Amino acid sequence: MELDYDPLKRFGRHLAAQRRSQGMSQERLALESGLARSYVSAVERGLRNVSLKNICLLAETLDVPPARLLEFSTAPGADDSA
Repeated sequence: MELDYDPLKRFGRHLAAQRRSQGMSQERLALESGLARSYVSAVERGLRNVSLKNICLLAETLDVPPARLLEFSTAPGADDSA
């Protein structure tokens, strides 16, 4: 089965939106979560397949439940090229 959307890009855009909504920089998110800034940047751009452990670390740093980071749109036709 193939997906109609790119979950890496959708997750990354959603993570970036969550981070920005809290006024947090990528650098601060990386520092506080213990992840490399380059890794966080790649995740936000949909270039890295983030692990469950790192989803939990990012969620804890953003003070949201891990499930919230997975609440991105799966509607077909949304732009996954950005």
